[in-house]
Amino acid sequence: MSSLGPGPRSPEPPAFGRGVLHPGLAAGVLGLERHGPAPGLARSVDYYWLVHWDRRGLPPYEQKVLSHPNVHLVFEEPGARVHGVDRSLFVRRLEGAGHALGVRFRPGGFRAFTGRPVAELADRSLPAADFFGPEADRLNERVRRAGPDAAALTAAVDAFLLARLPAPDPAVERQAGTAAAVVRRIADGPDLHRVDRLAAEFGLTVRQLQRLFAEYVGAPPKWVLRRARLHEAAERADRGATVDWAALAADLGYADQAHFTRDFTAAVGMPPARYAGGGPPGPA
Repeated sequence: MSSLGPGPRSPEPPAFGRGVLHPGLAAGVLGLERHGPAPGLARSVDYYWLVHWDRRGLPPYEQKVLSHPNVHLVFEEPGARVHGVDRSLFVRRLEGAGHALGVRFRPGGFRAFTGRPVAELADRSLPAADFFGPEADRLNERVRRAGPDAAALTAAVDAFLLARLPAPDPAVERQAGTAAAVVRRIADGPDLHRVDRLAAEFGLTVRQLQRLFAEYVGAPPKWVLRRARLHEAAERADRGATVDWAALAADLGYADQAHFTRDFTAAVGMPPARYAGGGPPGPA
């Protein structure tokens, strides 16, 4: 480990949270609110997010996000969709004025709704009606017609999901809980770099951990570990201070700076030093 110590973190995360790239630019373009679900949904849903923007008379803006290992149900134009774990760089083009309401499921939380391995949804966007029936499209129309009134919108989605919440299955809930705990351990400890160490912490073999993630998370544990490291790197770059990239690479467990630079560039689309310097402008 480098002299930076294991995973130094900002005392308060950026308002947008990890994964939203160039949050300083994003703050001037869009508003983001997070709201908790109804208590009965807590075992499945992490939170609701409401994004709103107004680009009327302004150029379109492309917001880029390094996604987390979560499934999302999103209500927006042109229709409600379920988005599996996006292992690439997610890009959302914002133009005109609008809003979108999303449900971020906990890692493992969507498994009960789909009844099949969540890995089958990876890098895919599917109509919400495939999982929730035609009422998903009717609710989408309500969300689209309404203004960005968080209380009204989240209450409507609470009722929608509670009515479709599968009956508790102890085996599924136990496995989903383990998956969520492992993902939380990864997010809380960017000093953890190896799948075998992660598996051992939870009393699992590497193969058991891989099967657990395929069934309940939707991305392999190696990918989740790498994505957590890149979230850490992007967050440090966004602080505005000079970054010792070689020290950061060592701190995040990379064999050398070149390996770290290749990983960051492949995920974000530019080298870390260029990203820290502001990168390309946001307008499309």
